[in-house]
Amino acid sequence: MIISRGVRLLKNLSSVSKQRTPINKMQVRNSGGECFYRDVPDPSKLEVYATHTLGGIMWWWILWHFWHDWGHIVGEFPYPESSEWTDQELGIPPDDYD
Repeated sequence: MIISRGVRLLKNLSSVSKQRTPINKMQVRNSGGECFYRDVPDPSKLEVYATHTLGGIMWWWILWHFWHDWGHIVGEFPYPESSEWTDQELGIPPDDYD
């Protein structure tokens, strides 16, 4: 009985050891295809040119609107003159306050 269980145990161990995957084939992501650790394909020239073009258009749009519509960034209303504020508006108590 012990011998039959030992043989079955050895068969199970040998089948488990055959199912191991190499360590360097660990999967990083599972979206958009198979991509393994340090095995990422290089982008094509079309992808590089497209991303540089879209990035240039994006920065042109941002800088154009900073130059022409800067009121959206700093505010559209004039800042009040700080010399015209009263002590009461600033929260300063009067001089004779005890």
